[in-house]
Amino acid sequence: MRTFIGDAIGYWERHRIIYNLVLLVVVTAIFAANAAAFGRIVSLDLFLQLFLLAVLANVAYCAAYPVDLTVQWSTLRASWLRLRWVLFLIGLGFAGTLAQFIARGLLSEHA
Repeated sequence: MRTFIGDAIGYWERHRIIYNLVLLVVVTAIFAANAAAFGRIVSLDLFLQLFLLAVLANVAYCAAYPVDLTVQWSTLRASWLRLRWVLFLIGLGFAGTLAQFIARGLLSEHA
């Protein structure tokens, strides 16, 4: 069991950096594209909301662990280790899409 947990932590925590950078780029691009509106709504409240959303995005990222560990404990482990990047890409696409909608919502909410 230690081997599976260590392997999962090693894989997913390395990829967490990419995940956070992609979400940062998405949100920054939305705010940059709406720079005029962003300048009017900068506030402590907005930054606290962004911080909360960043923490929640990282909590959601942890959903990969139960999936990864479950499949590692199955007879599909060898295949899974070669293909788990697919789960990462699906999660990254979902999170990026969600971040885009939330960033747009924050802009319209504070406008």
